[in-house]
Amino acid sequence: MSKSYFDTDNNGHKPFELPGARPHYNPDRPGQVEHIFLDLSLDIPKQSYQGSCSIRLLPIRNGIDRLTLDAVNLNIESVQVDEVPQNFDYDGEQLSIQLSEATQVGKRLLIAIAYSVVKPQRGIYFIQPDKHYPNKPTQVWTQGEDEDSRFWFPCFDYPGQLSTSEIRVRVPNPLVAISNGELIDTTEDGDYKIYHWSQQQVHPTYLMTLAVGDFAEIRDEWKGKPVTYYVEKGREEDAKRSMEKTPRMIEFLSQKYGYPYPFPKYAQVCVDDFIFGGMENTSTTLLTDRCLLDERAALDNRNTEALVVHELAHQWFGDLVVIKHWSHAWIKEGMASYSEVMWTEQEYSLPEAAYYRLLEARRYLSEDSSRYRRPMVTHVYREAIELYDRHIYEKGSCVYHMIRAQLGDELFWQAIQTFVQDNAHKTVETIDLLRAIEKATGRNLSFLFDQYVYRGGHPDFKVAYSWDGDANLAKITVTQTQAAEAKNGSKDLFDLKIPIGFGYTQEEVKSEELGVRNEKLGVKSEELGVKNHSKLITPNSQLLTFTVRVNEREQSFYFPLENKPQFISFDVGNNYLKTVALEYPIAELKAQLEFDPDPISRIYAATALAKKGGLEAIIALSKSLKNDPLWGVRVEVAKQLAKINLDQAFDALVAGLKDKNAYVRRSVVEALNQIKTAESYKLLRGILQKGDPSYYVEAAASRVIGAIASANLEDKPKEDKVLKLLKSVLEEKAGWNEVVRSGAVAGLAEFKTSEAALNLLIEYTKLGVPQPLRLATIRALGKISVGQSPANLERILEKLTELAKETFFLTQIAVAAALGQMETPKAVGILRSLAEQTADGRVRRSAEEEISKVQKNIGSEKTLRQLREDFDQLKQQNQELRSRLENLEAKSK
Repeated sequence: MSKSYFDTDNNGHKPFELPGARPHYNPDRPGQVEHIFLDLSLDIPKQSYQGSCSIRLLPIRNGIDRLTLDAVNLNIESVQVDEVPQNFDYDGEQLSIQLSEATQVGKRLLIAIAYSVVKPQRGIYFIQPDKHYPNKPTQVWTQGEDEDSRFWFPCFDYPGQLSTSEIRVRVPNPLVAISNGELIDTTEDGDYKIYHWSQQQVHPTYLMTLAVGDFAEIRDEWKGKPVTYYVEKGREEDAKRSMEKTPRMIEFLSQKYGYPYPFPKYAQVCVDDFIFGGMENTSTTLLTDRCLLDERAALDNRNTEALVVHELAHQWFGDLVVIKHWSHAWIKEGMASYSEVMWTEQEYSLPEAAYYRLLEARRYLSEDSSRYRRPMVTHVYREAIELYDRHIYEKGSCVYHMIRAQLGDELFWQAIQTFVQDNAHKTVETIDLLRAIEKATGRNLSFLFDQYVYRGGHPDFKVAYSWDGDANLAKITVTQTQAAEAKNGSKDLFDLKIPIGFGYTQEEVKSEELGVRNEKLGVKSEELGVKNHSKLITPNSQLLTFTVRVNEREQSFYFPLENKPQFISFDVGNNYLKTVALEYPIAELKAQLEFDPDPISRIYAATALAKKGGLEAIIALSKSLKNDPLWGVRVEVAKQLAKINLDQAFDALVAGLKDKNAYVRRSVVEALNQIKTAESYKLLRGILQKGDPSYYVEAAASRVIGAIASANLEDKPKEDKVLKLLKSVLEEKAGWNEVVRSGAVAGLAEFKTSEAALNLLIEYTKLGVPQPLRLATIRALGKISVGQSPANLERILEKLTELAKETFFLTQIAVAAALGQMETPKAVGILRSLAEQTADGRVRRSAEEEISKVQKNIGSEKTLRQLREDFDQLKQQNQELRSRLENLEAKSK
């Protein structure tokens, strides 16, 4: 493999490309596909259908005598062109049609293919009740992205071909069929009904869809266009609760994108066993039925709202403006993810949107550090579906935000609107976005794309501050720690203009005293590396901001100021995607935690305070846990409090259990996992016995109580008591999406040496157990395996071998995740056969990544574990001593 495709020097990050990856390009086009017409008749009990696919093609070149279509595992019965039978070859993957007359430019061809399909592997899914799940609905639905449409109809299956389409389908009563575009006809046919849908705007094959079921239909509208929600009967209230904001979202996005919603209707269909969260088929989004919220779930679950706005945003970014090749998928996925941020800003507040963006950034950062680093645009992969990762969703969202920060709101929306208007009903690549930005604003943002889109990674900043009282100079030293100190580290450097703010709390200083003393020192601000400055005044603080160019591994900047600042804010607004470690004195961190107007800066300050530790940090953090106006900051402060090894951290955390916000209570419960004591156990037992309004708080309590009770505590609770408690959760708390019972399963998995816990888990992996709970239990088998006896380990391996044979995508992913946690070479064998036998590229990739985890686990795991346990005990004794000492010191003061 040539070096140009695989850059092996990946700064210690695992490469994205796996063995067998190669460059992918769109195929040559024989012509323009103008229209696709599917005419199908379903036989649901037999999981089969038959019919025809007609494709109207306008040739681009003369003399083409062979056409190659994508068609996987279809029974091709006949091929006609303009009603004349043609010879064809079919190898199970591609249909090659030998044209009896070569093409002529401008002379259209009508290709008609008669075919049938029995028990399709993918592309189209038949859902039916069986003896294990007698209440499952009868449904049929399709999933085309990325290249799965070829599994249900013959086509030129890549996103660069756009055409109109229609689907006519015969289904048994009382089922209804929903598809793209408008319903133009329905006909009764005995016990059957024929639905005829027509999509008049061009779109790619991967967005053609069909969903069939006995749905309840809930009707809404936006400016006269139908907005409909289809759900299983009996879930109408959940549907309204989950999707009722859709018309407002359509209005919001139509205005933001400068283009009214472009299709004749918008339908959202919730289907069973869906393999994604949602899929933005043109005018007809399919969603997992697990997104339907009941009243309790709606307390602290905004994932559904985010999912609804994400798939809706795709109707513009993805469906109206279509990517030309999968390698540019970040354009649509990044904007759909950024639309979640925009909607949070619109519906809740700017600080909530900032926190949402931080969570997105962290999901990307976690993939970058633990999975692989890659450029956002790459055409080297094994299967296109591998590209659908945190780099194109979450990092993509952060890139759109950086573009917005560069341009300012007004120009950003001008650029986005230009991009949508210029490329409506066309295909685009990343360069088209850069061109639209330049056309609309005159700005060239290539420097940003080169650093964040076309190469992997992000800056990791370490920021130190000191104050020289004699000269009234603030010194800020910025280090880019991602770049090696040696010469060749320079290629990993980022070159960015970053605003640095000096904060003054209101009681400290009158605004007219805030001056900049460059003139008095006889220094021009440019010489200080300082470009410009501005003032921001908020109710509690004022921020004096300077912009500096950060482009070396380590740089020091000097700022002459009238007064010593109370706090320092690096990257004011926190618009850049980065990591930050603050090295400020404790007084400045405390002031920042309390007064910085930016919630993300307050979170960075909380993290830095927790690293300093000590009673002073605990007091500052516990004040913030009580008083910070944003629940997101309180959530993060709870996590940081638990990291300080002092008993006083526990008392500070306990207060957070009374927080009105369920997200904060959940965070406090999860934080108690760090503080494994008899007191924390009692608290959590109380939550489980009394209950909490939030499912997620109860789930977290079930999981953490297992972790605490299985730790080496002096006065630890009896194992059988805790198992009994968790068993009672499993028996009594069946509820929405099995969230609480899945928490109990995770709690049981903490008892790594308990046979009783293992026996309980194995019960819940059986068919018939509700699917979300069963999947959680399968994953838990991996965790509990590491302390079990050899005989029990064999039982777990046998169980996972049997489960690996199931074909359902989510089961296979859960099995791979379970095996990846194990510490036995036998897990590798099962993962290898899973990788070889699965039909799904994501499962294959997941199994291969888990193999390397197991190999790492096998290493010197046993010695490590013993060392870890000894270390934990020492840490506990040390903590008790330090806590007493801090108390004595506090008293003596």
